[in-house]
Amino acid sequence: MIWRLVVLTPLILLLRCADGSTTFRRTHRHASRSRRDVGSSSKVPRGPPFSSCLVPLTPEEHRVLDRSTHETGFHGDDGSYVILTWVGDETGVVLVLSTISAPIDSFLSGGSSRLYRSTDYGKSFHDISQRINHTFIKEEFGVSVGPGSSVILTADTPVVDHPGGIIFTSTDAGATFKFIQLPFHLAEPITYHFLNPDYLVALSIDGSLWLSLDFGAKWTKVHDGVHSFSWGGGVNLFFSCSKVDTVEADERGDLRLKRTNNLGKTFTTIHEDIYSFGYIGTFLFFSVMEDPRSPRVMYFSSDQGDTFSKALLPSASTEQFYSILDGDEDMLFMHVDLPGDTYFGTMYTSDDRGILFSKSLERHLFDGQRKSDFTNVTSLRGVYLTNKLDRDGRIRSVISFNRGGTWHQLSKPDNVDCAVDVKHCHLHVHGEHSRNNQVVPMLPLTEPSAVGLVLAHGSVGDALSSTQHPDVFVSSDGGYTWRGTLRGPHHYSILDSGGLIVAVEAQREGQVKTIKFSTDEGQCWKSYNFTEQPFFFAGLSSEPGTKAMNVSVWGFRPEDDGQPMWVAVTIDFQSLITRECGEQDYDEWLAHSTNGGTSEDDGCVLGVKETYRRLKKRSVCRNGRGYTVVKKRSSCPCTREDFLCDYGYHRHVNTSECVRESSVNKTLEACLEGEEDELLTAGYRKVPSDQCEGGFSPQLAVQTVIHPCGVKPSPDPAAGSDSAVTHFDTPRERLVLILVCAGAGVIVLIAVVSSVLAVRKVMHRNRIPAYRFSNLQLQDDHHSCAAEHESGNGTACLMTLS
Repeated sequence: MIWRLVVLTPLILLLRCADGSTTFRRTHRHASRSRRDVGSSSKVPRGPPFSSCLVPLTPEEHRVLDRSTHETGFHGDDGSYVILTWVGDETGVVLVLSTISAPIDSFLSGGSSRLYRSTDYGKSFHDISQRINHTFIKEEFGVSVGPGSSVILTADTPVVDHPGGIIFTSTDAGATFKFIQLPFHLAEPITYHFLNPDYLVALSIDGSLWLSLDFGAKWTKVHDGVHSFSWGGGVNLFFSCSKVDTVEADERGDLRLKRTNNLGKTFTTIHEDIYSFGYIGTFLFFSVMEDPRSPRVMYFSSDQGDTFSKALLPSASTEQFYSILDGDEDMLFMHVDLPGDTYFGTMYTSDDRGILFSKSLERHLFDGQRKSDFTNVTSLRGVYLTNKLDRDGRIRSVISFNRGGTWHQLSKPDNVDCAVDVKHCHLHVHGEHSRNNQVVPMLPLTEPSAVGLVLAHGSVGDALSSTQHPDVFVSSDGGYTWRGTLRGPHHYSILDSGGLIVAVEAQREGQVKTIKFSTDEGQCWKSYNFTEQPFFFAGLSSEPGTKAMNVSVWGFRPEDDGQPMWVAVTIDFQSLITRECGEQDYDEWLAHSTNGGTSEDDGCVLGVKETYRRLKKRSVCRNGRGYTVVKKRSSCPCTREDFLCDYGYHRHVNTSECVRESSVNKTLEACLEGEEDELLTAGYRKVPSDQCEGGFSPQLAVQTVIHPCGVKPSPDPAAGSDSAVTHFDTPRERLVLILVCAGAGVIVLIAVVSSVLAVRKVMHRNRIPAYRFSNLQLQDDHHSCAAEHESGNGTACLMTLS
């Protein structure tokens, strides 16, 4: 039986997405223009009205922006799409690869590519195609940017009559390139090590794994028959490979998981008969087909594969799948699908070892195309946003401020009122599900340096609406309160660490020439016409990290010969906002505060109060590139909210106390090869990364010993092969058995046994439950990270492991 495993892997995003790559595609507009004329009278229903604060530009502001706007037309470029990539940190270097797709018979004739370079943050570009000998670059490989200023371009070399592929490498942000002939043909883009740009790993089309330690100059074959690979911590490299027969080995779960921790010199087999594997945060995880007639099971390791533990999660049938939504060094978010085409499942959160999972949210939305609306609000610690499919068939948004401990509906925006017939008026946010259906152009946007700031498309009412025209809403406090800020869908970007927001209205069929910007976190906006000749919009691009104050608007317009020409317009707002922020421009803000800091526990989330130094909304100044987030932290006393219900327990509906599950005595598939561990618990466990001290202490409650496995321990070898030990659930049961067997008159024996039990109870109380399972094996479902990845600002990398 097969589990489909869909995984979001932020760690891998650092390799392929943190470079700030953006792809803009050109679409044909002839058909859409004719449809626009036919349907121009139809109007899309709008949600409850609200007023956007629009402030006109002064003549002087208009003149300053005109002098700071730079337009580049890529004349004669017939590329069907461009890839824009930022290189290095604060270098100002932007590489643009323009490519026209190769024809189907590309083995005989390739396409064409042009490479452009900017050294002034996109204000001007120079054609540097001659530096790569005008070579056709693989469209699907794009521009690979690694740590530092390293760049790799992969040529689209025909396999026939060529012993290997060709790459161009640069260590100076594209100023120069080196030609390298590979001894193999690449099956997917080359993967950088997280920290060392000289360490490269590649997979060839014949399934061989290759390693380079000198930035591609020399390559060594590491292993044959490899299906997928992933860097781990340090120089640990994990990969799955076929045992002997490579035909459908991944589908049968016949793969072997291996690890090398010395760059290919020696190998260790971690586990046999795996189906898939991945690496996220500090967790190595994999699925194993222990029995061809049963579903796969999930295992996790937090020590680079030295030991493994089975995840205590509900089993999944053929129609179900697992999805790791997010993860870091402290915990994982896991979605377990419900059987059938339900489009929803249950979300669980793990402990800090990825073993014990607690129920976090029921009826979590996961649509038929394996898309989840789960969003990490990176601008405030502990905040997550997602959508659920309620029993009435409607989609509603929920938000958690304590890492999935509790979920709430979003509050109604301050400046929006629902109709009188709407019983439950809330904001509902569009996510990946809506973007996939072209309801909205962008996902929710947050940045760690813009503390508390959230931009999102949404609708206000009883549930999320796909027919209602979506508007843009903003939160300045991490999602506690919201305001309607822009009518209609927009593309938006955060600049200057949140001191500046820019937006361009999404036009499905029209052309654009106006950009809106706000210096007060979206309370008011100004509009600027950045070009005299409108063009079809392709996308916004700004330097990753939100430090810059310039943004590029990309698109295309027809030339005189009727062919489309790529256009980039870069607006530098630094010339408009010239004053550097001073101490008087900042104030202190208590995060997660709901009553103005009047109570002792106000602002306490995950055991900590955090007070940030934030820019005042009325201050028109620039944070600058040297800006860093400043905060003060203080611990809080523990409360019930700092604890989750432990494995085998659930939260009581009326009292919120953790009560024991009725099914806890049943076999829960938590053992391997008969090994069993006792879980000593009071029914509670602290939320991962929670730092509260004192206060509520569930350890004082009566503790219960749970045997998750329900398997009898192995006979004592010293007692002979025929002897067996009967297992009882609690010390009381053991005591009763001893009393019955020994008789009421054996006082001495009772005293001895009672002492032993007391000592054992103390030992259990002081030890951390460990789940030790060895001799496991692992493999990756569907090429670990072979898919296109997208990072940052609430977007996520979707990796299908099947």
